[in-house]
Amino acid sequence: MQRRHFIRIAGGGAIAAATVTSAGLSGCSAGMPAEAIEAWQGPGRDAAPDSDVRRWLLSFAILAPHSHNLQSWVVDLGTPNEILLSCDLKRLLPQTDPQSRQIMMSHGTFLELLDLAARERGLRADMALFPQGVFGAEKLDGRPVARIRLSPDASVQKDPLFAQILRRHTNRSAYDLARPVPAGAWAAMLAAVKPQPLRFGHAGAEQADLVVHRRIALEAWRIELTTPRTVMESFAVLRVGASEVAAHRDGLSLLDPMVVLLDRIGLFDRSKAPGPDDYATTSQIRDFGKTLDATPGFLWLVSEGNDRATQINAGRAYARVQLAATAQGLSMQPLSQALQEYAEQEKPYRDIHALAGAAGPGQTVQMWARVGYGPPVPPAPRRRLQDFIRA
Repeated sequence: MQRRHFIRIAGGGAIAAATVTSAGLSGCSAGMPAEAIEAWQGPGRDAAPDSDVRRWLLSFAILAPHSHNLQSWVVDLGTPNEILLSCDLKRLLPQTDPQSRQIMMSHGTFLELLDLAARERGLRADMALFPQGVFGAEKLDGRPVARIRLSPDASVQKDPLFAQILRRHTNRSAYDLARPVPAGAWAAMLAAVKPQPLRFGHAGAEQADLVVHRRIALEAWRIELTTPRTVMESFAVLRVGASEVAAHRDGLSLLDPMVVLLDRIGLFDRSKAPGPDDYATTSQIRDFGKTLDATPGFLWLVSEGNDRATQINAGRAYARVQLAATAQGLSMQPLSQALQEYAEQEKPYRDIHALAGAAGPGQTVQMWARVGYGPPVPPAPRRRLQDFIRA
């Protein structure tokens, strides 16, 4: 029984590694079913260039980063030359994202990739946000997020960031401390933000700054990992093993062979969270600390307000920054925990806002991420294009 208990704890530790991330676990990729990542090969037959161009555009938009890899985008193609974007209200994060700020940002990343794809086809994408009215500050409803009207326009210029869409992957690995982020790369990321009214900041030159960023990130990680309801929100979208990943094509993928085996023989209970002193918890705090220590740079995006349109624009800016980083050969991982608006995160939330110079009224750190040179990683799963289309 002692050995059985040890196996359960060890398996739980591996599971916890996946559940505290903010967008799908790409690092554990052994046995990733090919059909789960086929979208990353580019438009399929249902989005061929000679078919409805909107499907071709959407085949790139659905590759946008999304919190917990929920992919909560729904599109209506009922009106010719238009795309009506809405949010799937069954794919929200009420515990870790109680005001759906990150969900709105994830719709902004979608819109940015859609716009880049439209430019690639010589189309102007006129986007009207919240055409039937803006959501309230506390929660979303069934009204559309955006209406996009497409029209040919010879004056539209292609954006070189489009070429990075299929290469962009979130990388949660340790980065190379011997290779600091060069000034030219920071400048490229700054330039990528400029279409949106957000302030871009970064740290990396001073070791003392890095120490503070790492401390805040680790404490926020510990809080999310030791708060049962937030861990269980991640457990709800955890896909263990190739069959679950292939069936869902979303959420947090965990394909480590040992953990899959433990799950199959009933030694991993996804119905309850590990305790704060369990090996499953303490080992992951320790391991994430090592990952943070292997981080040569951090960046952040600050807005002057936090209304829904600002959240959308912040998502668009983040998508561009990550594509620009990809073009520079850099890896990125969002650090969402300290930015989340639930009570237990109050202190890390204040700390990162102060560190980013965002302590004024309405100022909001919309994104915080670690940056560096990391090893190649595979993409996260994506659902079928048809799964996102309502009509």
